[in-house]
Amino acid sequence: MRPPFKITSKTLVLCTEIAKIIGQYEGTSSPIPQPKLRRLNQIKTVQGSLAIEGNTLGLDQVTAILEGRRVVGDHREILEVRNAIEAYEAAPKWNPTKEADLLKAHAVMMKGLMPDTGKYRTTNVGIIKGSKVGHIAPKPKFVPKLMSELFAFLKHDNEIPVLVRACLFHYELEFIHPFSDGNGRMGRLWQHVVLLSHSSVFAYIPVESVIKERQAAYYHALSESDKLGEATAFVEFGLTTIRDSLADFMGQLRARPVSNHDRLEIASRSFGSKTFSRRDYLTLFKSISTATASRDLLIGVKSGRLKKTGEKALTSYSFTKAK
Repeated sequence: MRPPFKITSKTLVLCTEIAKIIGQYEGTSSPIPQPKLRRLNQIKTVQGSLAIEGNTLGLDQVTAILEGRRVVGDHREILEVRNAIEAYEAAPKWNPTKEADLLKAHAVMMKGLMPDTGKYRTTNVGIIKGSKVGHIAPKPKFVPKLMSELFAFLKHDNEIPVLVRACLFHYELEFIHPFSDGNGRMGRLWQHVVLLSHSSVFAYIPVESVIKERQAAYYHALSESDKLGEATAFVEFGLTTIRDSLADFMGQLRARPVSNHDRLEIASRSFGSKTFSRRDYLTLFKSISTATASRDLLIGVKSGRLKKTGEKALTSYSFTKAK
């Protein structure tokens, strides 16, 4: 069952802009950010998500915990940070469409913080907004079925772009509120897991940090979607934060001289197992000369990275499988 929402012109524009930025990243000469930048963005991700839930530890304290240094602070808040670091580091190994993995992730994220980690709630819950109950979650007896349907949508509804499905899943998890605690941080974590399955660039994107900066807008989008009975407002908000996080990340990447190794790595991602010619290689790298392209390809062949077939104008290349 598809969650109720509308694909608006804004949704389409945002998806196009995100795809364009991802394309720019995949064509960059430095596909893996410098360790310092990767570490900073990991810290911003964890601190941002937990700050939304009221954790008061700052970036310096989260950094110290990540580095194994002693931190003076509230024991629960320190444990929240340790758990979140472990959960985000494990994100690449989790299958975004596997319900059992979500439960495992919850057990990691909430370890030592609640008694029923890794299990759906068995009691009724209401979400307090100010002095009022802003949202009454579905009864616990409906939670397993609702979550099963949500995972089926995520896995099988390929008509909806994965970027949109990631945001929809985030909203629906908040709406269903399947756990007795930790739903907010799990919604953001699982959006990250879904996005990571779409592109490796999301390993370095601190979307949670941008959400924290726009916390009022985040809650407004959740509230507006609740009020209208469909997730359009939240999807548009989610896609906006993803686009802005990506754009900021691209601005942080430092350009460096491009080596033949860099170009061959980019070409490998672009061509995959397909056969290509020197002309195709030059089309991919418009700024290099024919002589440079020939030198790159010769280096690739000599190193065993490339397989060469044919002669002269009929010469073609293909990448060999890594051993």
